[in-house]
Amino acid sequence: MTKKLVMVFMLLAVQMFIGSAFAQTQTKDNEQDILRTQSIQSRVNDIGSKLLNANKIEQRIVFVYNEKEKESLLTIDPSVMSREVVLYDGYYQYTQNDDELAAYLARGILTAMKSYHGFFNGYLSALQIKAAPKKFEIVADKRAVDFMVNAGYNPLGLITFIQKSCPQKRFDAISTKNLASRRLAIIYEYIYTKYPYYLKNNTYLENEHYQNFLLTSQENRRLLLEKIKAKSNEELKYD
Repeated sequence: MTKKLVMVFMLLAVQMFIGSAFAQTQTKDNEQDILRTQSIQSRVNDIGSKLLNANKIEQRIVFVYNEKEKESLLTIDPSVMSREVVLYDGYYQYTQNDDELAAYLARGILTAMKSYHGFFNGYLSALQIKAAPKKFEIVADKRAVDFMVNAGYNPLGLITFIQKSCPQKRFDAISTKNLASRRLAIIYEYIYTKYPYYLKNNTYLENEHYQNFLLTSQENRRLLLEKIKAKSNEELKYD
């Protein structure tokens, strides 16, 4: 056997070894990805079902973990179209505890529930939400707080989740969503009014994201304090 043939066989052997090692690495990575997805899906199912059961929601709603970053702004919320709450990976990365994950799922549950009501088996609900998205956004936030409390989750998790995941828009008038600061102020007022226990026994005081909320919401909370002192029922116009 010539030296050239030996070299060829040696190169082929090296290539086969490298290819085999790469394939094993790919297989191992794929297995880890599958296990991660299954683990997240199981967690989502458990928390979602706990929310449904605790709030005695009789409509059948499915929870789905989707590895895509975030849903497209051009698509209609799958919660109201297919009666499933979809958790995109881009949002899952913001959930650091069960409270925050429950906050995301609780908001989706309300949307999915609407698909069981209205004309054409709820298909018009999607159009109603699109027609008044800001109003529905606030309603969904408040109902999410109720759902969370009923299921034993701390509603302050909704505040920290939004604080991390929702950037502040530049212009409110031309946006289909409320200013994040306004949403947070309304949620805080709702918790203060209906569930003061969670503020009196605040387990989130050492949470960095909650502390950042307190820092950035000083003016809105000042307005709330004045409203409380005046014993007023007026609806505050938060910024």
